Order: sequence, then C-alpha cells, then structure tokens
Amino acid sequence: MLRSWRERRRVSQLELALRADSSARHISFIETGRSRPSEEMVLRLAEHLDVPVRDRNALLLAAGYAPRFPETPLDDPALGALRAGMERLIRGYEPYPALVVDATYDVVAANRGITMLLEGVPEDLLAPPLNAMRLTLHPRGLAPRIRNLREWRGHLLAQMERQIALHRSAPLRALYEEVAAYPVPETAPSAEPEEPVPYFALPMQIEYGGRILSFISSISTFNTPMDVTVAELAIETFLPADPATVKHLQELVL
Repeated sequence: MLRSWRERRRVSQLELALRADSSARHISFIETGRSRPSEEMVLRLAEHLDVPVRDRNALLLAAGYAPRFPETPLDDPALGALRAGMERLIRGYEPYPALVVDATYDVVAANRGITMLLEGVPEDLLAPPLNAMRLTLHPRGLAPRIRNLREWRGHLLAQMERQIALHRSAPLRALYEEVAAYPVPETAPSAEPEEPVPYFALPMQIEYGGRILSFISSISTFNTPMDVTVAELAIETFLPADPATVKHLQELVL
C-alpha cells in the first residue's frame, strides 16, 4: 500500500526517505514487508505523501495498528457546532448560491441561492440524497439550462478524475462513470453581451428567469482534519462572474 501511494505521487524511495527523516533502505524494507514501521512512521509517511485521512486509517490497519481517525456521522451531536457554522456560512453568502457536499458529492447543506437554481427540476431528481453532479449533468436536471454545458461538463468530469486519482474511491468512480455516460442535451447558444466580459475563470452560464446568470465556483475544505467525515466535506460557493449577474440577483432579493 505504501509503494502504491508513493508511485501515485511520483516520489522515489530516496525522496520520501529524505522528507520523512528516514533512509531509502528502511522505506524499501517497509514496502517489501521486511520491516514493520512504527505507528509514528506510518503517520509521518502518510503525511508526506498527502494520503487522505480515510486511507491513513487503512495504512495503520495494514501495519497492525488501530485506526487513528474516527468517522463521525454528520448528524452526531459532536459535530453540531460544525454543522451550525457551515449553515451560517452558506446562509451568509445569499443571494449567491452555496452548498456543502461530501466525498461523493451528496449535498449535506445548501442555501436559498441553490434552491432558486433548482426550480423546475423534476421531483424524482430532487429526492434525497441529492447529488450535485447528478443534478448538474442529468439531461432532465440543470444541464439543458447551462449555456456552456460542454465546457462546464468537461470541467466537472476533470475535477472528478483528479479526485479519483487522489482518493482511489470506488463510489466516486461509480458516480463518475454514471454521469459521464449521460447524454449531452442540446442547449441554446449563449447570447453575446453588448460589451464582452473578460472572465478570469471558467464560468457556469445558466439560464434563470429568462436571463443568463454567470458564476465562477470556489471550493473550500477543512485544514488539518482529524475526522474522516470532516476531511471529506467541501464547501462550494458560486461568485457572480459579471455585473449583470450581480444586478439581477440583487433585484431578486429586493
């Protein structure tokens, strides 16, 4: 398992040894089973290889140690303060859309900016658990209203591919194969603005209320997580990408 993560990160035994204050010989012995690493060494190597928290537990188990990181259900009272903080954060972002997703893009919290964009989506797609990728790319979901669907779809699939390479998640791989197989619905070409807007990041251009709204997204995760559930949460916020979108959203809340 250690060798697999090292090769995935394209790090030599010598380079890993230097990072972890060890020797290439010791790293080789660990990878071939000739030496049993200490619990501290397992965690140190995992840290330098940027191994996800869930897989650090797997490395510890393989080395004969108990898992270090718990996996607390999100509805557990112990995570009450965290849930409340995330909900305040995304509510404070309104009227702009924001949501919180888990490792397989199931939505665990969303604000009114998101529910606004979901108007008109069929009820069967809104049945829990809501999945952000399915809602976005399904031909009966948001996809027909996304004017630059091919570009935005390519961005989302590439994002998932990077995560699969990092996490080696079978559920995420299954979700990727599902949404990548969705047919791409035809969308109307985007209307050119009177004055072209120089976007500094790829926007999602979506039709809402007869207008085209443009958003760029930002994803935040928690630093130094000590719980598997917390490590796999991501907060995605959508920032208006042009003045017309800002103006329209402000008019909606007035």
